Amino acid sequence: MITLKHFGYRYPNTEAWALRKISLEIPDGQFVGVVGANGAGKSTLCYALSGFAPHFYRGKTEGRLHLNEVDVLESSLGDLAGEVGLVFQNPFNQISGARYSVREEIAFGLENLGLPPSEIETRVSQVLAQSDLSELAERSPFALSGGQQQRVAIAAIMAMQPSVLVLDEPTSQLDPHGTREVFANLDALTQERAATVVLASHKLEWLAAFCDRVLVLHQGRLVADGEPAQVLADEVLLDYGIGGTRYTLAARAAQQGGLVSAQRALPVTLDQAREFFR
Repeated sequence: MITLKHFGYRYPNTEAWALRKISLEIPDGQFVGVVGANGAGKSTLCYALSGFAPHFYRGKTEGRLHLNEVDVLESSLGDLAGEVGLVFQNPFNQISGARYSVREEIAFGLENLGLPPSEIETRVSQVLAQSDLSELAERSPFALSGGQQQRVAIAAIMAMQPSVLVLDEPTSQLDPHGTREVFANLDALTQERAATVVLASHKLEWLAAFCDRVLVLHQGRLVADGEPAQVLADEVLLDYGIGGTRYTLAARAAQQGGLVSAQRALPVTLDQAREFFR
């Protein structure tokens, strides 16, 4: 369970709060998407949930933030390492540089946790297969494309099996096939291991298809929270600079043009759009 109560965060040497008075609860096993325009606070929320804000970035906090009954603000990053994993937007910030192959890179975090070699080998083999990285296992992480490196960074965190996985725009460098694989693997984590996943992204169609819940941030505040079908179809997202899924925008245009009843609920996924236009 993740719990925030009137939580706020301000970066060092700044006057404005990057996050303001956020209160919410995220139960175990939920797949939560976070959306917002650039500068809305998505990355900062990811850093806060993983403890990087304030323990790495410093700054000032207010309110409370708990992860599985652990006070994140009173714990160190080392204390949180076994509970929560963070995937950065840029894989160059994540790859250690201390190992010479993809296989070794994925094993690096497990070695630091002190797991037995047999358990490390099992986990690495599993995550290589799940992430479609088996053919790259003996390649250097630095000989890969940006998208491949991002898949390695995600796989390394998934191998550690944290109870909470936080991802900041993890598919920004991936093609549609790679994006689908990442979302499907994260969905499987919530289903099979009851892991909690919090993912910030601009890819609304993928969030609509896979997430249980969507949070909307605007100027550091939580302005909407609910099921994807409810939140992502709301016209207020236009005012927040977010827009909507391509299916929602097309359906709204059809309603405004008088082609479809204005009383019908707007679709947010492809399957919903098929029914809407049938």
